[in-house]
Amino acid sequence: MAEHLLSTAAHATLPGNYVRPESQRPRLAEVVTGARIPVVDLACRDRAAVVAAIGDACRSHGFFQVLNHGIDDGLIAAVMAVGRDFFRLPAEEKAKLYSDDPAKKIRLSTSFNVRKETVHNWRDYLRLHCHPLDQFLPDWPSNPPDFKETMSTYCKEVRELGFRLYAAISESLGLEASYMKETLGEQEQHMAVNFYPQCPEPELTYGLPAHTDPNALTILLMDQDVAGLQVLHAGKWVAVNPLPGALVINIGDQLQALSNGEYRSVWHRAVVNSDRARLSVASFLCPCNHVVLGPARKLVTQDTPAVYRDYTYDEYYKKFWSRNLDQEHCLELFRA
Repeated sequence: MAEHLLSTAAHATLPGNYVRPESQRPRLAEVVTGARIPVVDLACRDRAAVVAAIGDACRSHGFFQVLNHGIDDGLIAAVMAVGRDFFRLPAEEKAKLYSDDPAKKIRLSTSFNVRKETVHNWRDYLRLHCHPLDQFLPDWPSNPPDFKETMSTYCKEVRELGFRLYAAISESLGLEASYMKETLGEQEQHMAVNFYPQCPEPELTYGLPAHTDPNALTILLMDQDVAGLQVLHAGKWVAVNPLPGALVINIGDQLQALSNGEYRSVWHRAVVNSDRARLSVASFLCPCNHVVLGPARKLVTQDTPAVYRDYTYDEYYKKFWSRNLDQEHCLELFRA
């Protein structure tokens, strides 16, 4: 099955099962390229200003970039380097990890959900569960030799950053700083190392089509040299241009629910290009499967009734994976 991987060969033409119908194509010429999503400097000593800026970004865009986030530049460079080295491995080495089973916690696969799709996406990805780290680390790739050490160090740093961001997001909603972390339970964490090869006809396909993230918070390490992430804002697709040293943060569906719809888990997509391959590393913080989720009680009043009903993350995640990626916002199925 590993022959399905795009990263095992060069492609002179786009295979027919990657070509989107005319109405579903990315229309790259219409993308807004000069805009900038909000930027928050976490080194700012004015805590109230940081909290307010994060709240404004969650409300207006659902995305923001963070500078001075505390993760060392050298580690970030090493993560990107070892990710590229992994996708350069021989096909027979990558075949050891290949699976198209979405339930498998450590797998190398392609597109999004090849068992259900009729049109595929121009992406290979390595999915790694990261918490508890000692439980999953032995099954991570042993090649490249520095893969486990580099990626596990990054996972731990990202988790701590995520918890710091939870505190600020909670405060920005007028909740206790500990609210998000405590409510979401002993959180799972997983990572997708995404590889988008050069594409012969990028205007006909996607790396990933428009979707929202089903989890709570996503921390994205972008390729500094090749843009590809686009966010839907004010009805238009906006290109996210990576700032040097920045990480991109996006609000997932669960934070939209906990905020009673005040903060937005917005549609975003990945496009590809014909000039260069692109790598990104997405880290996902996910609620404990069996914790009960729904709008924070403090945010539910007579004037602002609950937008969503209570549910477990296990229920939500199963519903998310039973659908196509670009169907209606999954939260719509959980309205009160």
